[in-house]
Amino acid sequence: MILGAHTGVEGGLHTVFDQAQRDGSSCIQIFSKPSQRWSVPPLSKQEIESFRQARRKAGDLPVLVHDSYLINLASPDPERLERSIEAYAQELKRCADLGIEDLNMHPGAATDGDEAAGLQRCADAFLEAYLLAGDPPVRTVIEATAGQGTNLGYRFEHLRDLLARVWDPDRFAVCIDTCHIFAAGYDWSTPEGYAQTFSDFDEIVGLDQLAWFHLNDSKKALASRVDRHAEIGRGEIGLEPFRWLVNDERFAGLPAVLETPNNRMRENLEVLHSLVD
Repeated sequence: MILGAHTGVEGGLHTVFDQAQRDGSSCIQIFSKPSQRWSVPPLSKQEIESFRQARRKAGDLPVLVHDSYLINLASPDPERLERSIEAYAQELKRCADLGIEDLNMHPGAATDGDEAAGLQRCADAFLEAYLLAGDPPVRTVIEATAGQGTNLGYRFEHLRDLLARVWDPDRFAVCIDTCHIFAAGYDWSTPEGYAQTFSDFDEIVGLDQLAWFHLNDSKKALASRVDRHAEIGRGEIGLEPFRWLVNDERFAGLPAVLETPNNRMRENLEVLHSLVD
């Protein structure tokens, strides 16, 4: 498993690799634009070239962009859906400009309560966004969620059904967030539960669809359906399950980024590294 962390871009996109080195990250996740903004001006040629040069200098480490939290590709509201499609197309374009291969997203919320219809809206919106963006060579990584409110993605079946609805499954993959699946009801905190959780995922979605991990402990209890991250080993999941995860040969070579609170990425990475056999 390739271990890293979400990295802030306050000093400019090109500075994230210096921060990754300070944290001890071998992969990173970033926002390419403010997470609470619908749109921003296009990237300048200087920003693009500076980022690409810095990434090459850093050894082309894996980079995942997380899309804006405002985007809801499952929305039943036509105006909100259209705005989300346009925003997602912009995210795809920015990834392509920067040479970033993977864009992480939450499947959205079916605020009308119709999950099946919401999944179909999301799949249809993907196609519209890719066409609007000019069909860039960027892979969408669909994140498993905690299922808070009417959010989709809290069942492995949701991920399977989305992958079955898209026009080209090779352009899509899945990210498992360890806090989210626990809060959604998958108890991977015991040896038996760990084995069952990933057996279920393999049977329903397929381990070959798994591209990234988000590594977070959970402040809230199993099946709470509440998304609250905790530092590694300091939540309801506990430390030992992360030892099993980072040493699981099935996930060797997969990038995994921390999203833990308190901005203690280096300390949490040290904890993870200490668990590696």
